[in-house]
Amino acid sequence: MIADLAARATEQGRLAIDTEFVSERRYQALLCLAQVAVPDPEAAGAVRTEVLDPLEGHLDPGPLAAVLADPAVEVVVHAGRQDVAILRRSWETEVTNIFDTQIAAGFLGFGSQEGYESLVRKVLKVRLKGSEGFTRWDRRPLTPQQLEYAADDARLLLALGDELERMLVERGRLEWAREECRALEKASDERDAGRVYERLPRLGRLNERARGVARELVEWREGVAQSMDRPASFVLPDHALIEVARRGPQDRRGLEQIRGLPPQTLHRRGDRLLEAIDRGRRRSAPPPPPESPLRDLADAPLVSLAQALVRHRSMESGVAVELIATQSELGALVSELRRGERGDRLRVTRGWRRELVGDELRELVAGRRSLAVGPDGRLLVREG
Repeated sequence: MIADLAARATEQGRLAIDTEFVSERRYQALLCLAQVAVPDPEAAGAVRTEVLDPLEGHLDPGPLAAVLADPAVEVVVHAGRQDVAILRRSWETEVTNIFDTQIAAGFLGFGSQEGYESLVRKVLKVRLKGSEGFTRWDRRPLTPQQLEYAADDARLLLALGDELERMLVERGRLEWAREECRALEKASDERDAGRVYERLPRLGRLNERARGVARELVEWREGVAQSMDRPASFVLPDHALIEVARRGPQDRRGLEQIRGLPPQTLHRRGDRLLEAIDRGRRRSAPPPPPESPLRDLADAPLVSLAQALVRHRSMESGVAVELIATQSELGALVSELRRGERGDRLRVTRGWRRELVGDELRELVAGRRSLAVGPDGRLLVREG
């Protein structure tokens, strides 16, 4: 079956894929189902849909994994960042040539977070059946309702993708949407200890010795959590990890003084935790985290003007404002431009965003473009 699905997807140059997974109380999300739809002239509705179960029996995803990595095959998903991350890890593959219908909808005036059921109803005029999305996908056997719901999620994805692509072509936005979708190819849920360490709260308050301990504790915690298949916070929450690193207790009595230390960690892994603390004292400490640049209060009015320009272009183009730029990104752009930099590292000055509004934002901050209110009460963008 899988080989036939893969062959048809390769022949037709398209497939749609959706997943069901469980992430609660786990170190990483568990892939429970993969729903695949491929064009098939002989099937009802010219689409063949299969629900693949990696938890029951032996499932060799190899042929489909190869198709997902084939740049000649378009992979249609909806809100697919987590789907792509799970498939990359679980099926040990890359996922290329992605077309995400939620991202595409953001370029067509639907908003950047449009749900699948809502989008199908608005675009295809089809109402999907009741949701089973929050059921236990890791329990077997699955109910007929669960299987029907899962298949429904993939069944209409190809048609939805077709219609959204047609609408994007009409508006000259297809390449913009494809550019935005390419970022999904690198989606990952792999946990890197270095990045986990850098995201710890109050890291800047630790001295050199404590930073070495914190770095060691992150590695220890990740190893324990992975072996137990439990979230890292189950072993040692971030706030407790920072406090352990700051105090550096040398015995169980010292550990007992740490507020928020889980009892199961204290009683079952206390000795291993003390060993990790001792290793951390002897390791080279990471450098202190960089200080966040201070924002000039004079930037605030310019950031507000930049937000107004972005919202104006969003309304004109139908591209969701959340896709264009966040307030923090605009703040960073204004700050860089006022320091005489070009802001080239920021995404709002690159690709389709540059074409839509990025160059105008530069001109606005440089004083070569201005905003005004027209006689009809609408915003006007003027040169000079």
